[in-house]
Amino acid sequence: MPRMLDVSDEVRAEIGDDEADRLLAGDNAPGSYDCTSCRTPGDSGQERTSTVLFIGDETAVLAFAHATCLPSQVVQVTEEQLQGAVRSITGDSVDLEPDKVVPEQAVLGVTSGLVLIAGELHPALVVEPTGPIVRPGSTALGDDFLPLLIEQGFMPVTAIDSVPPVLHGWSVLLAMGQLHAVLQPGTNGGQPVAWWQAHQPLQVTEGWRAAANKHQQVLMFAAPVGSIGRQPREDLLRDALDKAAANGKLVASALPLAGT
Repeated sequence: MPRMLDVSDEVRAEIGDDEADRLLAGDNAPGSYDCTSCRTPGDSGQERTSTVLFIGDETAVLAFAHATCLPSQVVQVTEEQLQGAVRSITGDSVDLEPDKVVPEQAVLGVTSGLVLIAGELHPALVVEPTGPIVRPGSTALGDDFLPLLIEQGFMPVTAIDSVPPVLHGWSVLLAMGQLHAVLQPGTNGGQPVAWWQAHQPLQVTEGWRAAANKHQQVLMFAAPVGSIGRQPREDLLRDALDKAAANGKLVASALPLAGT
């Protein structure tokens, strides 16, 4: 059954005409999928759907997104970002080259919100993967997301009653009033690299941006899959954060603001 797919010229150039035509004919395209941008369900048989090709140094993953969330495009990412994630986009990968495809990939969900600490509002980012994260190269089951972040300097949080310490070398990139990336130190003291990068710049509220400019830093909270969920309101997000902290499933740091 033909799908309502958008395959951009740049995606077609990467996957080839034959593969693109098979997708458009519905041969290799999923009916239902989880949008790689907003992480909510979509149906390529009922609504316009974009093909998004993630390309690392050696790996390619084809994912799908609501056309209202993302245009069809090629996204360059680091190999670590592809290899270090093990779940999500289930069934959304296509055999471009069998030895160069990650069948499942976890995506980092990022939510912005204001968090009240000691009577003052602080801009925050809440990061939760869509699946368990294991160490690159590991074949073991489990979830190493928090241990990996703790090794980077993030601190375990059991209660959100004080501002977490600053993690130097990391930063949050805000440009033209939009959220672009979370940056981490480069190797051997090199230029910072993107730990997380928005597929397209994310809008933040004026209140969030004003708080970020006031404090010149953003609080980043991270929790393993299933700990926070997508909360529609800031009060519900705070409740979920408090619960994750009480359960020992939350780490945090204050990251300096880069940009305005």
